[in-house]
Amino acid sequence: MTSVWDTLKERGFVSQCSNEEGLKKLLDTEQVTFYIGFDPTARSLHIGNLLQILFMAHLQRGGHRPIALVGGGTTRIGDPSGKSEMRKILPVETIAANGEIFRSQIARFLDFSNDKALMLDNAEWLAPLNYIEFLRDIGRHFSVNRMLSFETYKMRLETGLSFIEFNYQLLQSYDYLVLFRRYGCRLQMGGDDQWGNIVAGMDLIRRVEGVEAFALTSPLVTRSDGKKMGKSEKGALYLDADMTSPYEFYQYWVNVPDADVEQFLLRFTFLPVPEIKELCAAKDERINDAKRRLAAEITTLVHGEKAAREAADASRAAFESGGPGDLTGVPSLPIARAELDAGIGIIDLFVRATLCATKSDARRLVSQGGAYVGRQNMTDINAVIRSDAAEDGSLLLRAGKKRYFRIVIT
Repeated sequence: MTSVWDTLKERGFVSQCSNEEGLKKLLDTEQVTFYIGFDPTARSLHIGNLLQILFMAHLQRGGHRPIALVGGGTTRIGDPSGKSEMRKILPVETIAANGEIFRSQIARFLDFSNDKALMLDNAEWLAPLNYIEFLRDIGRHFSVNRMLSFETYKMRLETGLSFIEFNYQLLQSYDYLVLFRRYGCRLQMGGDDQWGNIVAGMDLIRRVEGVEAFALTSPLVTRSDGKKMGKSEKGALYLDADMTSPYEFYQYWVNVPDADVEQFLLRFTFLPVPEIKELCAAKDERINDAKRRLAAEITTLVHGEKAAREAADASRAAFESGGPGDLTGVPSLPIARAELDAGIGIIDLFVRATLCATKSDARRLVSQGGAYVGRQNMTDINAVIRSDAAEDGSLLLRAGKKRYFRIVIT
């Protein structure tokens, strides 16, 4: 039987570990309580967060207990890790609202029944802290020289590191100590950019409690084409269907580079490794079958089977021959027939359809031959689109080869 540690390594989740042999032994002999933190800086989790949730899910399936820690307290400070400038300080009410959304999203991927997992918010113990007592009891265990040796702080010193951000590592370390004391948490995990913060918390537990805790990070996933993983034409790939539609989500995965299919199947699905290897042995056009399987699996995981099926049907209808098919899964916008009868400029139309962020982008798209209305390639930036261009009561717009949008005439 494959150990959970071997599963994590085989699927590419393991990067840095404070004590690999010690952690492997602990995972093999005890039920380990572990945690990952999620700062609610946006209205939805994104695909990078999902990678960490699946990191947790594999350990839970191996018999261990996850703590999903929503950073209602740490978000008030802002994590400088991986950032070239200070995060925007959010209102406490916004942080709380985002945190509730995070809680509902995380609950879809982990089993919280019968205390098999815990969902906590660090605002519970960070918000009431007495700053002077905190500095006396916790701050004295931190060396400024050591903190400045971590890459996060070294990078930010060049552009400016605020004092409030400098406190972030202390607060995250305190989280680990609190979770150890209250729940016996012995392992903190995260992405490689969190290594310094996690190690600091591990050291704090050793100094204060005299117990070995563990740090484990996963590599930050990048695409082979150099693009940041999880970034679509519209920005981050969110788990909220209102921010990234299931169709757009599905299309992202069917369009990843061939070289990335295997690593994404390993990390973003629960398919058995031998099946993944067999799928990815295909070359040329056949690798598209593996991409469609990847897209179907991860879209089902995030949005459910029905939404994934509709997205797949819409993708086939838009890209494969044999008729228009069912396009209901393609993002759409209703426009009154009277408005279309009067005519809408193609530049305005593509901006309203969110296929272009600005009018300048739309002009560039049209002039370079990347804009389509139905089957017609539009190259005139002054073109006016009317309802007579519709087929079956809608206009199918396309930007480039892969991005579609449907205007529904009402």
